[in-house]
Order: sequence, then C-alpha cells, then structure tokens
Amino acid sequence: QVQLVESGGGLVQAGGSLRLSCAASGRTFSSYAMGWFRQAPGEERAFVAAITRRGFNTAYADSVKGRFTISRDNAKNTVYLQMNSLKPEDTAVYYCAADSGRLPTAPNEYDYWGQGTQVTVSS
Repeated sequence: QVQLVESGGGLVQAGGSLRLSCAASGRTFSSYAMGWFRQAPGEERAFVAAITRRGFNTAYADSVKGRFTISRDNAKNTVYLQMNSLKPEDTAVYYCAADSGRLPTAPNEYDYWGQGTQVTVSS
C-alpha cells in the first residue's frame, strides 16, 4: 500500500512554470512506476507523463512533450513534474499515481492515486 500527496499547484500566467511534487508514504516507493494525469472540468482523466521505478525511462503525452519533465528521487520518496511554457489548456487538476507495472500510461492501470492539485493557467 502507498499513499500519495501532491503539492505545488497554483495560478500562473501563460508561459510560466510550475513544479508539482508528489510525496509517497511507505518504504517501497522504488517498487512503483509513477505517473501524472490531469482532469479538466467535464473531461476524462488524461495521461500526462510516467516514469519507471528507477527513473531510467519516461513517457509523455504528445501535448506536453518538450514542455514537461517527469523525474523522481527514490531517496525522498518523491516524484516531480516540471511544467514549463504553460498554456491555458494545461488548466486541470493534476493527479499522481503509482503502479507496479513497468511504464503504464492508462488510468485504469494504476492502483494508487493522490487527491490532486489544481493548476490554473491564465491567458
């Protein structure tokens, strides 16, 4: 079992940056692949980025490639999402998730979820 708590969301102008963090409880953080997803009002939860257990491989949604970077620090039980060149369409609640698979990209592949953090990008 792992518990996840996101932080770092907020209001930013278009073109700005934010870094989201997701702190995990437990001593088995390195056993999980980690992912970031987002959900805008009236839309389904969508994949943003994922990283393998030791951080050697990553995956990104096309809409964020070149702007967002996922990373992890297993010593701190934390996964990050650095978001640069933010656009109004990035506005959503952002969730981190954990799964024992290799590099899952679908929401239904993940077993554990955080409560989400709001990101709002103004134009």
